[in-house]
Amino acid sequence: MSKMLQFVDRPAQMPSKQDAAARVGNFQELYAPFPQKQAAEQSSRCSQCGVPFCQTGCPLQNNIPDWLKLAAEGRMAEAYQLSASTNNLPEICGRICPQDRLCEGSCVLEISDHEAVTIGAIEKHITEEAWKTGLIVPIIPAAERSESVGIIGAGPAGMSAAEELRKLGYQVHVYDRHDRAGGLMIYGIPNFKLEKEVVERRTLHLEQSGVVFHLNTDIGRDMTFEDLRSRHDAVLVATGVYQSRDLKAPGVSLAGIEPALDFLTAYNRLCLGDALEAETKARFDVSGKNVVVVGGGDTAMDCVRTSIRQQAASVTCLYRRDQANMPGSQREVQNAIDEGILFDWLKTPQAFLGEAGARVEAVRVQEMRLGQADTQGRRRVEAVAEGITTRKADMVILALGFEPEPMQEMLDSRLDVTEWQTLRASVDDGRTSMDGVYAAGDIVRGASLVVWAIRDARLAVESIHADLQQKAIAA
Repeated sequence: MSKMLQFVDRPAQMPSKQDAAARVGNFQELYAPFPQKQAAEQSSRCSQCGVPFCQTGCPLQNNIPDWLKLAAEGRMAEAYQLSASTNNLPEICGRICPQDRLCEGSCVLEISDHEAVTIGAIEKHITEEAWKTGLIVPIIPAAERSESVGIIGAGPAGMSAAEELRKLGYQVHVYDRHDRAGGLMIYGIPNFKLEKEVVERRTLHLEQSGVVFHLNTDIGRDMTFEDLRSRHDAVLVATGVYQSRDLKAPGVSLAGIEPALDFLTAYNRLCLGDALEAETKARFDVSGKNVVVVGGGDTAMDCVRTSIRQQAASVTCLYRRDQANMPGSQREVQNAIDEGILFDWLKTPQAFLGEAGARVEAVRVQEMRLGQADTQGRRRVEAVAEGITTRKADMVILALGFEPEPMQEMLDSRLDVTEWQTLRASVDDGRTSMDGVYAAGDIVRGASLVVWAIRDARLAVESIHADLQQKAIAA
C-alpha cells in the first residue's frame, strides 16, 4: 500500500518535456511519458480530500482521488477502469484539457500553495498503460439491440456517444463530412499537443466495437436529414461549430488574412502525411514571414506555435485584454512564450494595410485598457485615445473563435435554434424540438472544451436510451 499525502515532502513535477529551442523544430508532443515510478510518486501527493474539489472542478466529475490512490499503489488496471467509467477519452483529456483552469486549478494543494497534483499527466499515463497492456479491448455488449442510432459528427461528442451506445447494444452509425474521424481533434489541434495516432487509435477501437463510420458524407448535401431519420430510430446531432467568427475592419479582405481553422487544417494534413495542392501550400506558407495572430484562446496558441515551427521570421499574438484575462490555458501561453512568441497585450486590430487587391503588409493596432466590469463581472475593454501603432505583417491569422453553421438550412427548418444559432437543446438531456432528435457538444453550448462535449454526449445517450426503451414498451 502506498502512503498518500506526500505533498509535504515531495514537490509537484510534470513529465520531462522537450527544450524550447529543440521543440520548435518538430511537431512531436512536448511531454515525454511519465515513468511508472514517477507517476506513482506524483499520485501519492494527493491529500485524499473529504470534499474533492478536483472532482467538482471536472465537468465529467471524474473520480480523481480514487484513481490517483490506485495509481500510487501500482494498481493500474483498476485505475484505468475507474477513469474510463466516467470519461470516454481520458488519454485525450489528459493531453489537451486546460487542467490549470479545471481539476488542477481546483486542487486543494494548489489553493493552499503546495502546487496541484499533476492530474492531467497521470490521467494520460494511466490510459497509455492500459493501451500498452492490452486492457482496452473491443466492446461486446451484453445483448444486441435491434434499434439503430445515427450520429452526425465524428468529433469528441460523436465518438463518446457512439461508445456509450455500443455498450448498451445499439447499432451505431456515425456520419462525418471529413475523410477521417476525430473532428477538431484531428484537423484543429496540432501534433505537438495531440499526436494524431492517439485519435486514430480510438477510432479503430470504435470500429472494432461495431461502430460504422460513414466518412466523406455531408448530411444536408450527400444525404437529406429526413433520409437519415428514416434510417434510424434516433439521431444525435454532434456537428460541433466550424464557422470562423468574422472580424469587421478595413482591409480584412486582403490576401494573406486567413481563418485559423483553415491554417491549422493545412498543417495537420501535412502531419498526417497528406499531400497539399500547390495553391494551398503556397497560401499557408509562413516561412520567412512576419506572422500576426489575432485572438487569445487555445486556438490562437495553436496558431502561433504552429507558425514558429514553420520557420516564420517573427510571430506576434495580438490580444485585446491582458494575460490574466486570456480565455485559454496559461500553461499553453507560457509554452508559447518559451518558444519565442511575442505577445502584444491590450491591443486590437483597427485596420489591415496593403494595396487594394494585393497582400496584407501591416496591421494598424489600437491600444486598449480594461474598464469597468460588465454584467458578468468581466472588465470591459476601452480604446486608449491616441494609442495607435503599426505592426508589419506578411500574414495575419484570425483566431477569434467559432460559430455554428446555419443548422436549419443544412438539416431541417423545424429544428429550433437559439439567438446564437446553436441548436436549442438542454445540455443536461440533449433533447431538441424534434421527437427522436438529440444534440450534444459545441452545437448546443457553443465553442467549448472536449471534456464538456464528452459530458454532454453521455447525458444525451441516457435520454436516447430512456426514450427508446419507453417506445419499445409502448409498442
